[in-house]
Amino acid sequence: MRTVRRLIFKTVATHATLVGLAFAALAFFIDFVEESQDLGKNGYTVVDALWTCLLMQVRHIYDLMPIALLIGGILALARMAQTSEFTILRTGGLGPWRALQLLAGLGLLAALLVAGIGNWLVPQAEQVLTQQHARFSSQQQLTLGRGGTWLREKREVPGMGTHTITVNVGSALSEGEFGLVRIFEFDARGQLTRRMSARTARVDALPSNGPPLPGGDGDGSVWRLQDVTDTRWLSHERLSQDAAQAGVKVIDERKLASLDWASSLTPLVVSASVLPPESMSAFALWRYTRHLASNAQAAQRYEIQFWKKSFYPLVCFVMVALALPFAYLHARSGSMSLKIFGGIMLGISFVLINHISSHLGLLQNWQPWLAAAAPSLLYLLLSMSVFTWLVRYQ
Repeated sequence: MRTVRRLIFKTVATHATLVGLAFAALAFFIDFVEESQDLGKNGYTVVDALWTCLLMQVRHIYDLMPIALLIGGILALARMAQTSEFTILRTGGLGPWRALQLLAGLGLLAALLVAGIGNWLVPQAEQVLTQQHARFSSQQQLTLGRGGTWLREKREVPGMGTHTITVNVGSALSEGEFGLVRIFEFDARGQLTRRMSARTARVDALPSNGPPLPGGDGDGSVWRLQDVTDTRWLSHERLSQDAAQAGVKVIDERKLASLDWASSLTPLVVSASVLPPESMSAFALWRYTRHLASNAQAAQRYEIQFWKKSFYPLVCFVMVALALPFAYLHARSGSMSLKIFGGIMLGISFVLINHISSHLGLLQNWQPWLAAAAPSLLYLLLSMSVFTWLVRYQ
């Protein structure tokens, strides 16, 4: 049985690798043609374009691995069926469920590889790619849309209740460094008490053994603000009695070259708000969804992406299950090429539905885990039904 396992693993892995390399080469060519349009702008050279395309390949490989496994598996198993190799293996005692177990082992190895790439290589490559884009942009920064990205935290102030702090980040300059930062602090009654605006801010993790900064709780991170305008609205309790009766509202505004501000918004949370959800690791998505939920912010989009990231390695099992029935097709019955083409289209339709389901779940307010797992469960049930029918009647 070890020889049979080695034969099936080697055949399927070889075909899947060749298909994956073909897809990667095509994606690299398309990316390079697109990047070549920016050559010469802001010092963007051919070497920079090649490096950018190589970074983009990490994401492409992650997305294409399951479909490459499907097409490679179909081609390998169909070829073994045409040359009667699989028939000989069946005659030698390779039962249907034993063959399914062998391919499930291959699917497990592929799932571990996909999980490693998606949770380690893809986030690293996306961070470097973000810095690469910001480096050669006209403003030397990555603009985060027209309104930037928004963060929120709640802080207990002794004797003054719970204050809500909203942070707006306008652009990303480099890893951990952001531009056009605005911080708004509201008291327990929802009145604005403080506003800080800074040209740049660097977010560093706060040492666990360090002393707490003024105005902070000592946990999370420290925002090192540069070119700061600090505006405070003094409440009536802090004014004199005559001024309070007259309805005077005092504004204290200061301009500072730098200011350290402690916050519970860690560098991981801030980076998660800047990067697209598709490029984040499952752990980063989980941490960020917890932060959004604790601050009463919409987290469904990131929850769906978290479950998709968690279930995505299991897609490899679906792909090998879709490929296995082709080992039981009879080449003498004709239309083998048409059947292979139909199987490939079936796999591509799965990838399409898997991408659409997250958007449908977001629009229809489905449970995040259901929106992420429904396509995999549906196609796994379909492949097992076809496999059972072929084993019984073919």
